Amino acid sequence: MIIQLEPTVSAAAKADILARIQELKYKVTEVNTQRASYLVAIGKADVDLRTIGQLPGILDIHRVSDEYKLVSRKWRVRPTVLDLGDGVRIGEGSLSIMAGPCSIESEAQMEKIMQHLVDNDVRIMRGGVFKPRSSPYSFRGLGMDGLKLFHQMARARGIKIITEVMQVSQVEEMHDYVDVFQVGARNTQNFNLLDALGGVDKPVLIKRGISGTLEELLSSAEYVFSGGNEKLILCERGIRTFETASRNTLDLNAVPILKEKTHLPVVVDPSHGIGIREYVATMALAGVMAGADGIVYEAHEKPEEAASDGAQTLNFQESARLIRNLRKVYALRQELE
Repeated sequence: MIIQLEPTVSAAAKADILARIQELKYKVTEVNTQRASYLVAIGKADVDLRTIGQLPGILDIHRVSDEYKLVSRKWRVRPTVLDLGDGVRIGEGSLSIMAGPCSIESEAQMEKIMQHLVDNDVRIMRGGVFKPRSSPYSFRGLGMDGLKLFHQMARARGIKIITEVMQVSQVEEMHDYVDVFQVGARNTQNFNLLDALGGVDKPVLIKRGISGTLEELLSSAEYVFSGGNEKLILCERGIRTFETASRNTLDLNAVPILKEKTHLPVVVDPSHGIGIREYVATMALAGVMAGADGIVYEAHEKPEEAASDGAQTLNFQESARLIRNLRKVYALRQELE
């Protein structure tokens, strides 16, 4: 069960609540986040929640049978909406469009891409400064110097940035220069990294593992939430299957299922999901119709010259067309709902 404590709960009242729960042979974990204080109680005994819920100091109490408790929609039916500031929000009620290159390559490249985003009223830019590459000889990003420049240029244009964090040691040094930390598919079960991100007051976007189940994705989000960070976004980015016609298989089934299981925002990455430029826009539009709260895709002035992932990256003309169509399809979805 999940117990939400009153903000003004006294130490004595809290001690009494803990004692009553422990009498039931339940294991209790205290979770303090940016928004509230919770007790997550795990046990096998059948409990009448009213006997606990009436104790002084308890604001709310819920029974949650899922292995993932705090990210479950069984106790928080109202969807989480993240406010990045300056009118930029991610969650139900709007469609977030996040676009940019796979890798941040140079100041000139960023200048052109940011102007493209500004021209099309896109407020969130994606781009990697630390790049996990299958080959050690591939371009692996510009590192912290690139991130600082990325941050400086984005701030001047009113753009929020999302970039991937690779390891625990990077969290602190990156903190002041990112708006959203991205956990890539290879790190979805890097539990040390997830624990570290639980201690920051910045949104975290978690991509589904290459061969990960939805339960595993939700459990990864639970790690961050239980560490103290409620600001989470889930991303369906395609999974590895037996199919070889595309880079991955974009699992659009995941979108409505996740929307039912969790209160967290759900976004779709069609670039990694299919890996073929010609089909990225089609899958992005399908993701919106499936119920996604946002689309994150790769764009570059000249994809054929991109340092990485050019085969799945849209040029500016394709990107502008997709942005217009995403908004049209989202408006249609709202009419149908």
